[in-house]
Amino acid sequence: MAKLIHSMIRVLDEARSVAFYDTAFGLKVADRLEFDSFTLVYLSNAEASFELELTVNKGRTEPYTLGDGYGHIAVSVPDAEAEHARLSAEGLAPRKIVDFRNGEVQVAKFFFIADPDGYQIEVIQRGGRFL
Repeated sequence: MAKLIHSMIRVLDEARSVAFYDTAFGLKVADRLEFDSFTLVYLSNAEASFELELTVNKGRTEPYTLGDGYGHIAVSVPDAEAEHARLSAEGLAPRKIVDFRNGEVQVAKFFFIADPDGYQIEVIQRGGRFL
């Protein structure tokens, strides 16, 4: 069974966004992953294991307009390959499996699938921070 784990939004100013979500909803930084061209900041609180992922694209100076910033919801599954095969057999056309790494460290094993309206859903294999 799939488990809803996070939703992602793009933000222009990390500090301003982190402060807002802390003040408004008590969301604290649970993890922060730095990459060459972007930073991922995971926010959560004790109320639920669901997280908000802030993506900060380095060098971006223009604010995002609604619909311009890519976003997704994510679910975790025990075995990404088995789930990919099951969804393929159902004719739902999942995209290729990605072994996402930060240098030599695996961050996640995942793939995306679109719902009937085109909304993207990230299916992540459980492990590491994605349980």
